[in-house]
This record gives sequence, structure tokens and C-alpha cells, in this order.
Amino acid sequence: MQLAKSIMLKHFMFYFALCFSFLMLMGCSISAIGQDNSPYSRYGLGDQVSRSNVTTRGMGGISAGFVDVLSINFNNPASYSQFQTYIEQRSKKVSAGRVVLDAGMNFDSRTLIAPNTTNRFTSSDAFFSYLQLGIPIKKNWGMSFGIRPLTRISYLINTYERLKDPITLNPIDSAITQVKGSGGSYLPSIGTGFAIKNFSVGFNVGYLFGSRENKRLRSLINDSILYFSSDHTTNSSFGGLSYNAGVQYKIDLNKNTLLRLGASGNLQQEINGKQDVQVQTYTRGSAGEELQIDSVYQVNETKGKIVYPASYKTGFVVQQTRTDNSGWLFGIDYTTNKWSGYRFFGQKDDVQDNWMINAGGQFYPRARANYFSRVIYRFGFVAGPDYIKVRENLPQLGASFGMGLPIGNYNRLSPNQYSVLNLALEYGKRGNNSNQLKENLFRISIGLNFTDLWFGKKKYD
Repeated sequence: MQLAKSIMLKHFMFYFALCFSFLMLMGCSISAIGQDNSPYSRYGLGDQVSRSNVTTRGMGGISAGFVDVLSINFNNPASYSQFQTYIEQRSKKVSAGRVVLDAGMNFDSRTLIAPNTTNRFTSSDAFFSYLQLGIPIKKNWGMSFGIRPLTRISYLINTYERLKDPITLNPIDSAITQVKGSGGSYLPSIGTGFAIKNFSVGFNVGYLFGSRENKRLRSLINDSILYFSSDHTTNSSFGGLSYNAGVQYKIDLNKNTLLRLGASGNLQQEINGKQDVQVQTYTRGSAGEELQIDSVYQVNETKGKIVYPASYKTGFVVQQTRTDNSGWLFGIDYTTNKWSGYRFFGQKDDVQDNWMINAGGQFYPRARANYFSRVIYRFGFVAGPDYIKVRENLPQLGASFGMGLPIGNYNRLSPNQYSVLNLALEYGKRGNNSNQLKENLFRISIGLNFTDLWFGKKKYD
């Protein structure tokens, strides 16, 4: 018993060190990669980062009824109960817990299009997507912890206008205004899930934190009069507990086919925040930096609340696994988000309640000598209005394709290790000719799933 505990502790320390090292490496590398520009991220808490792992992104982001022993479905913590697995070892069936390391990274290319014109702008960016570790505690009981971004704010808008005299309406000075913003929100969390027969339930608890900087720079251009430029900056930070829960129920349709129903979500939550507001005049230094001339207005450490909206997801998955380990899976999710209740320091924003439909599946052919017969192939579809509404709805439509590429195990000391490189290609459109701006997004997601057996207990057939 002491030996088993010692082995489990060593495994835990190894995976914890691996997670920490990977997270530090990702954090250092991301800061050196390009900058995104998404004007719609100035509303709400910013652009929503994909809420699913790379495995399910290839399937349109389904998650309500999805379970996989090789990846972590952090959207529905009820799935944590299924980290237990069985292996055949010398004609004996061995019950073993499979620990899972699931990490992902995104590469985005975004094209902004002004409707009915030839004007367009393309920017690219790469960023950390998530890092999760799943650990089996005992049969039908598991836990998971990790960190992932929820939203991203990154925009830069320049406008040039000719000012008019308010009385004569004659043109006077010209003005250049630059509006830019940065920030985002993150969620480190820990959760657990357990199953009683075919029914599973789980919950996550985390600390949702983030920041948002909004800056408005304005310069007047005049040949005879020198005007100082103005800077209106608002810096906000926030943080507080966040939680969500989920349930799943499995129904065996026949010997090889099952139906799994699922639901997950969170209630509306309040998060504490602080805000600094500053208005100043400035000039530019020799290196282009801002040099303050005079502080016009400044208020620091103003306390407030961020009201984070409720969100609910329901769905199902039908899965068939044949005796030769080939098979298929198909699922559909429906999500509704109550963004009309969102408030940022008491202020409303151009956001609305929205819904989303995700559909997708995967199939894995019969394994042969050919490597690509051991690859899992995925496809998906997503549709629904965005939660941001600026005058008109922003319709969203997207499609995805993914693959699970098995990686050979060359570690003879750990024959039960199994690794998969997951790829997901997503193409999405936001907005149409009725909107001020359309966006086309192409995303490549790369995920690494590394698994190993935690411990084993033999059971004779």
C-alpha cells in the first residue's frame, strides 16, 4: 500500500512539474508573437476565446454529452468521472486510472472587411489556449485543474475627421483620433466529477480575473496654432470566484452503441473590480513615448462590480464502438447566454442574450498497418448570433475539421503511455453586409494529449 502511494505521489509531482514548465514556456513564447486587431473586442469583456479543448473544436465545439479518456472536457465537469479505464494484460482485465495532460495553442488569422468596399485588413496572432491536468481518484471519481483564457481584448482604430464651426458650419481644424484597447480575462480552476451507475455529476470552482484598458488619443492639426494632444485612459481590473456544474446520463442503446445526455452551465455571478481614470494632455518624446504636460482629471481605485452572465448548455452524443475498435460519434449542443444582465461598473454595453448551436462528430476506421487508418477524423458546424450587438445582430457561422494523430510510445519503462497530437482547423464568419464591419477568422489549433496509467488493480474474468 505504501509503495502504491509513493508511486502515485511521484506521478503527481511529475505531471505537476510538467504542467508548470509547459505553462511557463507558453507564457514566454506568446509575448513574442504578433498582435491581433479585433474592433468588436472593445465591447463586453472582449472576444470570446474558444471554450472547448482542441479535440472537440474539430467537432464544432460539442461538449454537453462528450466524454473521452484521452482528453479533458472542462466545459462539463461531470465527464471527470470517466478517467478510469480498463486494459488487457496477459489475459487479465486490469482496472486502471488514466491521468491526462491536455494542452492547446491557437494560431489565428483575422480579416476585417468593410461591406460593399474593397477595404480589408488582415492580422495574425498566436496565443496560449488552455492547460489542464486530469487525475483519477478512484473508480468513477476524478478531478481536474488548470488554467485557460476566457476573453481577449485587442483593437486599434484610427479615424480622421474635419471639424466644423458649430455656428457657421465652416471647416476649421482637422483631428486624428486613435482608440485602442487591450486586456482579457482568465480562469484558473479546479473541479471534480463522480458517477453513480449511469449518472454523472461534477462541478468546477475557479478564480475569474482580468483587466481592460481603454485609451482614446486625440490630436488637432492646425498650421498656425499649436494644440496639445489629449489622452483619456481607463484602466480596470477585476477578480472573483467563479463556478459551473454539469450532469451526464448514459443510456446503452445496444451492445455497441450508447446515447449520452448532458447539461452544464453557471448562474449569474458578481465579480469585484477596481478602476483608474485619467485625462491628460501630452506630447511625444524622441522615441515616440507619451510625455505628460498636464493632468486634467484623475481618479484612482474606484471600486465596482462586474456582473457576469448566466450560461446554460444542453446536448447529446450518440457513440458506436465496434469489436475491432472502429466506430463513430455524433453530437449536438444548444447554448444560451444571458448577456442582457451584464454590467461593467454599473454600465450597460452593446451586448445581448444570444444562443448557439454546435454539431459535429468523429469516426475512427479499423486499424491496419497504414498509419492513417489509426487517425481519428472529425468535422463540425456552429451557428448563432454573437453576444455583441452594435445596431444590428452579428450573425456567426463556422465549420471545422480535425484529426487525432497518435504518437508512438518509445518509453519502454512506461508501456501504457499514450499520446495524441490533435489538430483542428476552423473557419468562421461574423457579420454580413448589414453590419459596419465583417470578420473572417481562420484558426489552427494544436493540442497535445499525454496520458499514462496512474495505478492498476487486477480483476480476473
